[in-house]
Amino acid sequence: MLYASVAAVAGVAGAGAAWWKFQQHSVDGVAGVAGTADNSTSVGSFWSLSFDTPDGKTLAMSSFRGQMLLVNFWATWCPPCLEELPLLDYFYQENKDKNWQVVGLAVDQPSAVRTWLQTNLLNFPVGMAGLAGTELSKSLGNLAGSLPFSVVFGASGQLLHRKVGKVLPEDLALWAQFK
Repeated sequence: MLYASVAAVAGVAGAGAAWWKFQQHSVDGVAGVAGTADNSTSVGSFWSLSFDTPDGKTLAMSSFRGQMLLVNFWATWCPPCLEELPLLDYFYQENKDKNWQVVGLAVDQPSAVRTWLQTNLLNFPVGMAGLAGTELSKSLGNLAGSLPFSVVFGASGQLLHRKVGKVLPEDLALWAQFK
């Protein structure tokens, strides 16, 4: 009886901890449910960031204000990341004239990204976030620091949506409807 009671309590505690871990929570002022809270603090700091590009230029996030923005955190060593990049590139090509921008932030070594980009063309800008990209993605609601991770910002700069895991065509169809 004692063992069964301990096992039941441990099972309930484990299920509760898993449920809590995988729920969306407010992180650094980012809304747990998109659009339901003031998330200007951490999202505001996102807009002040800039990243080196693979070709040595500077990619300032502030230059994308006023546009719908899809930011995708990815790495060359992440198979689902590499699988979704052509889909994201297609989305960008189809929507760039509709006030949409896509930015890829590589959580990777610059040399690996440069090598990969030599044989895989992306039409949207790529920034080198490096390992700091993991912490940045966590501040935007990626609690586990998993890749791939995507966030969508509205034209006024507010965080509208986030997704952990590979982007699917239905995600892009939903996001394309955002204004």
